[in-house]
Amino acid sequence: MIAAGPGEETHMECCHCHSQWDFRKEHGAGIHLTPQKTLAALSLVREGGIHDISHDIYYGAPMMRPNQTPFLMSMFASWRDTISRRRKAGVRNEVGTNLERVEMTMHVGTHVDALGHASVGARMFGGRDAEEEVTSWGLETLGAEHIPPMVTRGILFDVGGANGLAAGEVVSVDDLERAAARGGFTVEPGDVAMIRTGWGRHFETDNARYLEGEPGIDVAAAEWLIARGVVAIGADNMAVEVMPNPDLGLLLPVHQLALVEHGVYLIENLALEKVAQAGLFVSCFAMLAPRFRGATAAPVRPVLLR
Repeated sequence: MIAAGPGEETHMECCHCHSQWDFRKEHGAGIHLTPQKTLAALSLVREGGIHDISHDIYYGAPMMRPNQTPFLMSMFASWRDTISRRRKAGVRNEVGTNLERVEMTMHVGTHVDALGHASVGARMFGGRDAEEEVTSWGLETLGAEHIPPMVTRGILFDVGGANGLAAGEVVSVDDLERAAARGGFTVEPGDVAMIRTGWGRHFETDNARYLEGEPGIDVAAAEWLIARGVVAIGADNMAVEVMPNPDLGLLLPVHQLALVEHGVYLIENLALEKVAQAGLFVSCFAMLAPRFRGATAAPVRPVLLR
């Protein structure tokens, strides 16, 4: 990563002109999700066990101000109101229904970032210009509706140990290599890499601490994963990458590298404590993102099948 001087645009060493993806593609690294990859992942399922690795979405869930707004839900129509209205309309069977109204950012709880979430200056994935891509009604071509369904191999890098890592602690390439050796796997194209730092144990139990910073990968570790063809990188923290960055002049460089330069998805706020305790290092990963057209992310409920 090259730091920007005053008034200069930050850019990545792996210039966008060298991107391996056709600029017409909206799925980015999703091109690795072949039928063969899906079948190989499904062959890992032996017991039929399902491990949910998502968190609840609720009022009070951690959010990063000022960009992220709180999740709000209120009852828009209750059983009392609907019975009363229907009774006046001649309905005799006292049927009541409850409906809510929700206001939220798509970056609440466990979610996956769409490729249009980040930019390098005005440049977005595929060389698209943010002036044209980002509209008042959402993203033109890089929205959440293009996030592909993922049924593929999930690999768990347990780097947190018994006590977990501290905020600002870097997960390096060496850390990933050692975790892969302990887990008995190598990274393959189309994998979803999940990184357990131990920071996720603060989600909901100590939200203020969860938001103070986080351990996570640096640019070198992200490059190592991307070079091996991962389709997505997830972690048990708010942003996947280390915060604050050791170079205080940089903010979210892994977002720029993964989303903008390589079309690799980021999955945030994963719940990985139980699967790490179970030693589930290689499994079938399944995740579907709702098709919120033009959205910069989507809430998800990923599961691991064993």
